[in-house]
Amino acid sequence: GCTWLIVKSEESLEERMRHLGYRLAWALFAIIVAVSLWTPLAEPRIAERWFSLPNLFWFLPVPVLVVLFAAALLRTLRGARYAPFLLTLGLVFLAYSGLGISLWPNVIPPSISIWDAAGPAQSLGFTLVGTLLIVPYILMYTGWSYWVFRGKVQRGDGYH
Repeated sequence: GCTWLIVKSEESLEERMRHLGYRLAWALFAIIVAVSLWTPLAEPRIAERWFSLPNLFWFLPVPVLVVLFAAALLRTLRGARYAPFLLTLGLVFLAYSGLGISLWPNVIPPSISIWDAAGPAQSLGFTLVGTLLIVPYILMYTGWSYWVFRGKVQRGDGYH
């Protein structure tokens, strides 16, 4: 939220969000590290997946990119406009990617796989058709909303 407000606001609010974003970036990084350490310690199967060869080489880019993105986020919070928001999105994506790598194919560790948790094929087909019909409208409306509210929030009239 802070990094989004950096993009959308000016002056004092933008400065406050930069300072708050710096502290929250450290908190986000600490949480990612804590979950990354706890997950393989809690489940030996996950530790084996991450630390066995050749998986180690395949999965190593995720933690390396987390460190690089976190360092870049802390650096760009000092003055960049869009980079902090994009780097925050990247960090959240990498965190979920790491969790997905750890838990796959189980969605509820240690025993319920994604296929066991899925609904019947007929229900999934019905949901797919509904999704294919509705998602384009949602994307068009979201794009239109972003177009209408583009730019920074200004003092005075604002969007009114």
